[in-house]
Amino acid sequence: MLLTFALFIGSAVAIYLACEYFVNGVEWFGRKLKLSSTATGTVLAAFGTALPESAVTFVAVIFGKTPEARDIGVGAALGGPLVLATIAYAVVGGALWLHLRRLKRSDRLIRVDSKRLARDQSWFLAIFVVKFGLGLVAFAIKPWLGLLFLAAYGTYVWREMRSGDHAPEDEELEPLKFRPAQLDPAMRWVVAQTFIALAVIAAASRLFVGQLEAIGALFSLPAHLVALVLSPVATELPETVNALIWVRQGKERLALANISGSMMIQATIPSSLALFATPWLFDTPLVAAGVLTMIAIGYLWWLFQRGRVDARWLLPVGALYGVFAAFVGWYFNR
Repeated sequence: MLLTFALFIGSAVAIYLACEYFVNGVEWFGRKLKLSSTATGTVLAAFGTALPESAVTFVAVIFGKTPEARDIGVGAALGGPLVLATIAYAVVGGALWLHLRRLKRSDRLIRVDSKRLARDQSWFLAIFVVKFGLGLVAFAIKPWLGLLFLAAYGTYVWREMRSGDHAPEDEELEPLKFRPAQLDPAMRWVVAQTFIALAVIAAASRLFVGQLEAIGALFSLPAHLVALVLSPVATELPETVNALIWVRQGKERLALANISGSMMIQATIPSSLALFATPWLFDTPLVAAGVLTMIAIGYLWWLFQRGRVDARWLLPVGALYGVFAAFVGWYFNR
């Protein structure tokens, strides 16, 4: 038991420290490639941190030998977006609120392009509605529709890469952690830091999830509660930690871009894999996850569409994950 808890805490610390190196490296990577600020967050950072979860889905749906094993992949494809749309956004709001004095802010407003974020929410919601609807019906050509999700993500990346926005002048790029004394480190050091950090994040995340499942068994927590409620939170931990680090630095624009980009990946890549290899049919808990995700995105779209967003207004969306956890607990113990 002590070893399990030690590994659990140690892996969480490793994820946080590796994320510090990753966000620093990916910012430098974006600068070296002359990418816009938004593309750095929505494409580079999001792809890197979403890779471990996508790998879980890939292994589960492609190599799973039983329907139960493949169901893990379907659950991951639904659980990830719910965590990001609720907990991750609430973390950004809470972290910014708590760090106002440290950041020398006179208000609680989130400094982002609100209209752009609203547009991202509408993109995600449109794709998610289709994804959700496919999980409610069965028909012969459904697996081929996975290609549409891949095309949707390709279109999203193309649009983001063409973005010409730039970081605000008060957002300073910190020295590369592998070369803190150099004003312009070589690309090889940027690549090395970014990919080493990403490898540590992936390994530590896998260990973290494993220890979480072991702790669930130690405390006799129902397996479905761990699989549907706790595991998605654990697998989305890198995105949440990245957001926390960027907000602490006053870069909520990058934090929200990372979350938004990760949500778009979760809505398309894992879903396409699951459509190719599974019936893609939802049971009641997955239907609940889908409905709550759409409610959360609708609320976020409304917030950002209004233009000026107070950090505190992001906090209520986190409660929706608590609603999901309570529903899952009730459903399996009724």
